[in-house]
Amino acid sequence: MKFLNTIAIIAIAGFLMVGCKAKESTYTAAYKMAQEKELADESVNTPAQPTQTTVVTETPSVTKVEAPVKVTVEKVTTVDAGDAGKLKRFNVIVGTFSITTNANGLKNNLISNGYNAFTVQNAKGWYRVVAASFDTREAATTFREAIKQRFPGKFDDAWLLINE
Repeated sequence: MKFLNTIAIIAIAGFLMVGCKAKESTYTAAYKMAQEKELADESVNTPAQPTQTTVVTETPSVTKVEAPVKVTVEKVTTVDAGDAGKLKRFNVIVGTFSITTNANGLKNNLISNGYNAFTVQNAKGWYRVVAASFDTREAATTFREAIKQRFPGKFDDAWLLINE
């Protein structure tokens, strides 16, 4: 009798564990809300720049060593047909996603912060969020450094994509 009770309890527990799965849309919505909150908190906590300037008479020479910029060369196409005119040769990528909803969430956050962001897709199906697109590598590298400074810790892994 105890054996049958034990098997019944195990079977019920098994059914309960299998039947309580969360859907992908639940995770997607929670992830999007967390990203929006994080970007909103960062924009609120950004300190105002002082308006006073100071004159420095002597500056020590310091060589700043930067990590090499990650660069990938691949053919990409815009996800939205209306963004086709925005895509140029050198692109600053701030996020790569397998789900279009996540890519659009980051894109919309960047747009709400004043960036002309859009999404592209490569041949393997990855959605990449482009913060900005440029004709020259120098302009793209400069923008990459600027967005890393504006959002420290958020886009430290931003990289360049050269569109073929």
